[in-house]
Amino acid sequence: MTSFNRWCAVALLVLLVAAVPIGVRAIPAHDERVSAADLLARIRASGDHPYSGYVESRGALELPVADRFTDIGALLGEQTRMRVWWAADHRWRVDKLLVSGETDLVQRGTLTTEWSYEQNEARRSADPDIRLPRTADLLPPALADRLLQDVDESELTRLDARRVAGRDALGLRLRPAAPQSSIDHVDLWADRETGIPLRVEVYGDPAAGPALTSAFRDFSAADPDPATVDFSPPAGAEVSYDNVLDIADAANQYAPVVPPDTLAGLAKSPSADRAVGVYGSGVTRILALPMRGREAGPLREQLLTTVGVRTARAGSLLSVGPLGVLLTGAGDDGGWLVVGTVTQETLLAAARDLATGVRPVPDAHIRHSLTRLRVDR
Repeated sequence: MTSFNRWCAVALLVLLVAAVPIGVRAIPAHDERVSAADLLARIRASGDHPYSGYVESRGALELPVADRFTDIGALLGEQTRMRVWWAADHRWRVDKLLVSGETDLVQRGTLTTEWSYEQNEARRSADPDIRLPRTADLLPPALADRLLQDVDESELTRLDARRVAGRDALGLRLRPAAPQSSIDHVDLWADRETGIPLRVEVYGDPAAGPALTSAFRDFSAADPDPATVDFSPPAGAEVSYDNVLDIADAANQYAPVVPPDTLAGLAKSPSADRAVGVYGSGVTRILALPMRGREAGPLREQLLTTVGVRTARAGSLLSVGPLGVLLTGAGDDGGWLVVGTVTQETLLAAARDLATGVRPVPDAHIRHSLTRLRVDR
């Protein structure tokens, strides 16, 4: 074989090897004759199934943020790359991949460990019922589980199957019927074999494209290696324990108020029995968070300089895609941060309900709370 022929053979081999992943992705997806209701049941039944893989999420929601909400702005307005090993609901690990390292979340029972590779720090805390969003919430299975809560079958239709992470995935569309909702529809695709959601797209204005997308790029339905899921801080690492996870957890534990049982016609979640109110279900939700002046002031300043903000009698109002934000009050006063996938009219109705329906907690609880308040970190 001449030198030229050898180089031709090598070039052909390289082309064939490079074409294999492309060819696999190009294989048409195999669909099934399964109803939307049956596919929903299959997705819900997949909740206990282990998995692992590489996930990319991308948000198009450019939120104004103050110091305590920077992480949320990044989650909903940027690309997030994650590696996940999910053995069970209370035993998993999610690594957020950064340019110069990673930040890991490890769950063991009710204990969460956040490990910062760059800072060599591990922060442990109990996993509260109410907290701000974190990277693990963007995984397609976790996102789909939240969006499909209490969904009515009449809101569901089938979509064509597609290939996701090299696997056949069956499509489902959710179009919410609630008049308060600002979500036009949610499209998701679930693994044909296991029912595990592999891709989720959330749309406010369909013409603008998805406001939030999360999808596996690499996926395995096998049990993850326990050694990979487990985590122990390396020698020399700084390990601490916080009894307050974030500002939402702090307000829920210690703020001396209780919000009303309904906001804008949406019922409060049974788990929200303290200061922070969580209302609605599925794609139509409101979170009402009481804020002190030291937290509300900087966020209010950010809102007032944001393009599209509306100043109403209730406070500062902004819509970013399908996400609505209302901060009541003015100046450096405290107020209620009301956030939700609802219309502006619904947020204003929620503010009116808060103005008349908030109850103070007993004095003894107030004194106890004020002595333990730990918001600053």
